[in-house]
This record gives sequence, structure tokens and C-alpha cells, in this order.
Amino acid sequence: MPDLPRIVITGVGLASPNGNDWNEFRANLLAGKSGVEPYEIRHVGPTIAGVCHYDVKKHQNRKELRRGTRAGSISIYCANEALEHAALKAAGSKDIERYEKSRIGIYVGITEHGNVETENEVHEVSKYEFDLSYWSHHHNPRTVANNPAGEVTLNLGITGPAYCLGGACAAGNLGLIQGVQMLQLGMVDLAIAGGVSESIHTFGIFASFASQGALGSHADPTKASRPFDKARNGIVVSEGGCLYTLERLEDAEARGAKIIAEVIGHHVNSDAADFVLPLSERQNECARGALEFAGLQAKDIDIVNTHATSTPQGDIQECEAVRQVFGDCETTFVNNTKSYIGHTMGAAGALELAGNLPSFQDRVVHPTINVDDLDPDCIVRNLVVNAPLQVERVDTILNLSFGMLGINSAVIVKRY
Repeated sequence: MPDLPRIVITGVGLASPNGNDWNEFRANLLAGKSGVEPYEIRHVGPTIAGVCHYDVKKHQNRKELRRGTRAGSISIYCANEALEHAALKAAGSKDIERYEKSRIGIYVGITEHGNVETENEVHEVSKYEFDLSYWSHHHNPRTVANNPAGEVTLNLGITGPAYCLGGACAAGNLGLIQGVQMLQLGMVDLAIAGGVSESIHTFGIFASFASQGALGSHADPTKASRPFDKARNGIVVSEGGCLYTLERLEDAEARGAKIIAEVIGHHVNSDAADFVLPLSERQNECARGALEFAGLQAKDIDIVNTHATSTPQGDIQECEAVRQVFGDCETTFVNNTKSYIGHTMGAAGALELAGNLPSFQDRVVHPTINVDDLDPDCIVRNLVVNAPLQVERVDTILNLSFGMLGINSAVIVKRY
């Protein structure tokens, strides 16, 4: 690879089903607290989901909330929180003025945006015998694919490039990778990057997973998302978001920023095999591609955060890939974050990475919860289950995130 500028994470802004800031999210991961709860949506009825309870009015007024979208609202919340966390927008800070607004980029990974607004409008006009004069004139800007990133520009007055990346459930990683690349190319000087999801507000996604036999259920909602467990029965649909502030290392150092981590490797590939079913061979190649980019060997990775969604076949395929790459690594530990929050779709990669970043400081690996009976086909070396594990060192983290149509992504970060 060419000699590229080093890119660091200096801020984390998130909204998750079990925490609405980085510290709360991490504390609940270590405490084993799930964010999955009973939920009901029209045409589906009672179900379960991961629901965010962030303060929607913290960075928006009522008019903005009425006109915008849920994905836009989550994006605005996360972007503002990330900037404040990076001391770029905190009270009394003028550091944001270091960056021209035309040189700030916003890159938001997204999965299903637009379905929510269309379903809502169809439902509303159905009450009036489909008289389209009742159709909202806000519908078009609400449903365009760039909406969440665009809403952030309106909220913050940012005039640089802002768009969304459709990468199915790998989108959170893709947003982060795009921000890194644009900084390295010199196209922007500051990036706000990651992923968001509003998926629980569309009944179609619940109906679709149910028709596939892939919608998770359990008498206790907090135990419904249980990757690797022998009794797992499907995905828990969740909403959420996580956006990072990314800067070139020299810029972050020049302003005395607190550096959370350095992004040192990434890779994206495709299975080219099936619409839905994953392929362990390509997941293996994706992880190895990120290692090669970073100039690392498998044994150099301290934590592997898995994508595992709690589907019977998906978890098995990924565990096979993890065994092939890391099976001989004595000090590489494996965990999963979806067991706490369900599947946040386009936000998954970004949120799950955020849950592991504090390990650089406390050297604790958060566990996979709800593993009551480990599936023999999901046994991998050093899988951390049900209780946090204190380890000797955490210097590198590999974050795996995969999606439908066979898209695979991997991101490696290291302690700075």
C-alpha cells in the first residue's frame, strides 16, 4: 500500500437500545444488560425489538423532528454527540473552527432507509380511500437515500460532501471506511462517519424475517438475541446509530485531541453465492484481507468482534471462518455485541466496534450473553461468554460485519 496518512478516532456518538452515550453503552455491556424489549407494530402485532430512548429534542426542535425522519434524527443526535465527545463542539470549545465547513465530510452507512416513510404514507392515505391529496409533500426528501446524511448537514450547517452508503448490514463499517479513505485522499479534513438504522419502524422487515423463519423470539425478550446458543432461532430487529469523528493524526495532535484509536486496516468483498445465506470462505478472505492491509498476522489481533446475528446457519458459517483464521491464536478473544442489543442493521458494525473500544483502556473483553447451551458447531477458541474477561493486553481489535447479497466487511483498529 502507498504511504497513507494515519487516521484516528477522536469522538464517539451513539444511540443504542441499551445506552445513549459511550460510557453508558459500555457499562451495560459489562453488566450484561440487554436492551431488547416488547414491541408492537401494525400488521405484525406484539413482537420484540431493540428500541432507542435517546433525547430526541437535545439537538432538534419539534418542527425539525416533524419534517425529518427517524434515521435523520438518530444521525443528528449521533453526529452532535460525536463532535462534543471530540471536544469539537463542546461548551466553550472553538476547535471546530479549525475546519472549514466545506472540508467536513459526512458518511453514513444505511440499510433500509425510506421504507418507514413510504409505509406510513400509504397507511395514512388508506384512511381517506387513497385520496393522494393527503400524501405528505415531505415524502420525497424523507425517502431519498442520502436523507440521514443530508439532515445532518442541515442541522450543523456543514457544506462538505455528505451521503449515505448502502451496504446492507455491513453498512456501519462501510461508512467508517469511507471516512478514512476520504481523509487519506485529502478530500476532507474532518469526517463524521459510521452507520444508522430506523428499521424497527417498518413492519416489512419484521414480516420478511418472519416469512424466512428468521425472526427471533423468546418468552423473555432480553434473551431472544442469543448468538451461538443451541436454541437460537433468529434475528432481533433493532434501531440505533453510531457516528465517529475521524481526523488525520497530525491534525488531532495539533489541537491536543484525546485519541481513542487508530484505524489501521479494512477490507470489503462479496460472496457472489446467494441472496441471503453467507459463505464462510469469503468471510475468511475478508478478515485476511484486512490483516494484510494492516500488515498484521492473525495472532496480532486481541479481540475479534463477530457479526453473528443469532440465525442457525449464519452463526455456523461465521464460526467456521473465525476458526480457520484464528484457531491457532492463543491470545485472540472472540465476542459478540448483538446478544445485548439485537441487530441494528446499518448501524451494527459501527455500534459493535464502539462497544469494544474501551478495552484498550480497561483490558476487559465484554462477553456474549445468553449462551446457555453453546452449539457445538459454534465452538471457537477463546469465545468469551456470559461474564467479562480481564486479559493481559488489548492493542488491536478486528470488527466483522456482513450483510445480505453477500457483502462482507472488516475493520481493524489499534491502541494509539
